[in-house]
Amino acid sequence: MKLEGIHHITAITADAQQNVDFYAGALGLRLVKKSVNQDHTSVYHLFYADETGDPGSDITFFEYPGASRGRAGAGMVHRIIWRVSGPEALEFWADRLQTRGADPTRYEDSVVFDDPEGLTHELRSTDAPDEPLTANHPEIPAELAIQGFHAARAYTTDSARSEGLLQNTLNFKPVPHGPSQSAAYEVRGDKRGGFYLYDPAPDTHPLQGAGTVHHIAYAAQPDEIEQWQRTVTEAGARATEVIDRHYFRSVYFREPSGVLFEIATIGPGFTVDEPLDHLGEKLSLTPQYEHLRDQIEPTLTPLHNPRDSWSQA
Repeated sequence: MKLEGIHHITAITADAQQNVDFYAGALGLRLVKKSVNQDHTSVYHLFYADETGDPGSDITFFEYPGASRGRAGAGMVHRIIWRVSGPEALEFWADRLQTRGADPTRYEDSVVFDDPEGLTHELRSTDAPDEPLTANHPEIPAELAIQGFHAARAYTTDSARSEGLLQNTLNFKPVPHGPSQSAAYEVRGDKRGGFYLYDPAPDTHPLQGAGTVHHIAYAAQPDEIEQWQRTVTEAGARATEVIDRHYFRSVYFREPSGVLFEIATIGPGFTVDEPLDHLGEKLSLTPQYEHLRDQIEPTLTPLHNPRDSWSQA
């Protein structure tokens, strides 16, 4: 069995409208699903991705209104790395992010910046062979758009603890790493791949909150999820049972460095309850909660999607 790179990354926000404005407006991702946390239905769950909502491009957020700012530390992903096409794209994004108040830092092959709540992102020029996963935006030329995930960087106090599970169970392959990192891995399937990098953890205590990553998910073939659950459990990782999230099925577990991992299926996808042309336009509730729509929807703040303004122009 092979994992097809990163499926999605989920983080926390304290302000859903600000979040939509930044990810759909400034970064040009498509809001492909507006739903609720299936464990806490008073909480928005927002999904941004490429134009068709493909795994490998999907960053999601739980909104906890008024949540305090978090602090990444040991056992947490602290930087999300995206692919872009090359130097011209890096120049474009450095300029665009500067005008949007993100205060980017330009390097030779990347641009690093924080979202409004302090979650760090990096846009990196790569020669990855994978299909670019891009969204449409009138201000962002298609050839310069964000192309999906490249890597995630996590903090650890001891990367060697995770070596066995990552290599022997999940089939992550060790790759050379920079002098500031403690380990680096590539996870690649037949069609897509990405990287998982470890940095030494800071001395400060980690704090989950706004602007921090909640978990990272890796993509699996739908007919292999039960086997992945058994494999991870037999490796001692205390995986959950397979959970039906309507848009995919998945299992959760913590890797030994403390990062919350999910293995999620490629499909059925976001068009299971909305047509492709209208993804993210209405509040989507999974079947077990649809009968509660009249109770759930009034508790959520109405959101304006920047896409609405230009898609109707």
